[in-house]
Amino acid sequence: MNTEKKNKGYSLKVNTILYFSVFAVFILLLLWGSQMMFLKVFYERYQIKDMNKIANTISVTSLKNMDETLENIVYNNTVCIEYTDKYGEVSLYNDMLTGCMIGKRNAQLDEYKRELLNSQEDIKAIKFVNSDYKSKALLYLVRLKEGGNVFVFSMLSTVDSTTLVVRGQLIYITFIVIILALIISLFLSNIISQPIIEITKKSKALAKGNYNVEFPKNGIIEIDELADTLNYLESEVSKTDQYRRDLMANVSHDLKTPLTMIKAYAEMIKDFSHKDKKKMDEHLNIIISETDRLNILVGDILSLSKLQANAEVLNMETYNLREEIDSLVSKYQIIKETEDYHIEVEAPKKIMVKADRNKINQVLYNLVNNALNYTGDDKKVIIKVTEEKKKFLIEIIDSGKGIDPEQIEYIWDRYYKHEKNHKRNIIGTGLGLSIVKNILVSHKFDYGVKSNKGKGSIFYFKIKKDK
Repeated sequence: MNTEKKNKGYSLKVNTILYFSVFAVFILLLLWGSQMMFLKVFYERYQIKDMNKIANTISVTSLKNMDETLENIVYNNTVCIEYTDKYGEVSLYNDMLTGCMIGKRNAQLDEYKRELLNSQEDIKAIKFVNSDYKSKALLYLVRLKEGGNVFVFSMLSTVDSTTLVVRGQLIYITFIVIILALIISLFLSNIISQPIIEITKKSKALAKGNYNVEFPKNGIIEIDELADTLNYLESEVSKTDQYRRDLMANVSHDLKTPLTMIKAYAEMIKDFSHKDKKKMDEHLNIIISETDRLNILVGDILSLSKLQANAEVLNMETYNLREEIDSLVSKYQIIKETEDYHIEVEAPKKIMVKADRNKINQVLYNLVNNALNYTGDDKKVIIKVTEEKKKFLIEIIDSGKGIDPEQIEYIWDRYYKHEKNHKRNIIGTGLGLSIVKNILVSHKFDYGVKSNKGKGSIFYFKIKKDK
């Protein structure tokens, strides 16, 4: 896949500006709509609410305080009032107010008064259109408990002139908001996009094999977490690449050595030892031994590849693990006799477990090989099995140099090699611990290693008892 190919779409900077501008336009439209379309409605509701308060105030006022209350009302509000006491005497308040219909002969108003008086409610209102001024008006009737009634008249003032002023202000506000939105969006997009652009450049460098890059932080939590993750990735990829290089060098060494010996002894047979049957048999046995070593190496590489790809299915069965341990130990009889190695078994006679027999045998084989390769001068390896409540603890113990504490977490890695100066293993190929890890993980068995520098190592795993 070509990572340099331009993707369709817009950059983060453009998208930030676009979304922020759309948001600003939406807010402006909402502001325009609320001011132009709903200002009259809100203002009218506000006036009606005030008239309701005035009517309620009048209804609870005693007759002796009525004049004073009505004077205060017309003084503080744009209304005119007609008060008829219980004796039928009429008093007008603020009847000279522009648009006031009270105190004047008006058939329309008289009709509305009769309608209100005929109602049975203590407080009743009518909204109508003042024919003289072509505008809406309110007429309230308040029946007094001590007798008499009060009519309160108010024009529902228009807000056309106010609307024009607001519209002019909104035009200026619109330009200011749009300019501010562009400036802020540019500022924010730069803050957000710049570290991402930098991370992208360094990611491409990492993809090309440059493991010295460091991903920057900028104080934004999400971007800082991404930078931390990529820095960790860079560290792990660097280690993995180094392990891969070491493995290739080590495997190449392990392949080259037997091939060289096979070729050398084949040439010796051709040129010299074919005349001496004893020598020829000796050389042929070496060729066969080196061929077997090559076959084991290739088999381990294939096994590791299959395990890591989850290409193998476990064949679970119940069996006595002690029998498999004894069988395994017997296969090392040659090196016990020729190299003076000692393998001791400390285990119950019956260890009934349920697992994939072949895979667990492979685990034991690789752990014993590893112990033989690294054990101490006493050339001693112990296979110890301890019975627990629900499991068996299997330990492979050597008396070697031990493992540095900082190296323990890496010994199971597929590309890890303990010694940089590679030497040929006495037994096995050096891939055993990776195979062990993958088999035990597929079984979901606990495993690990305990090691003391200079005192040897204990590799262990726990296998469930068969129920």
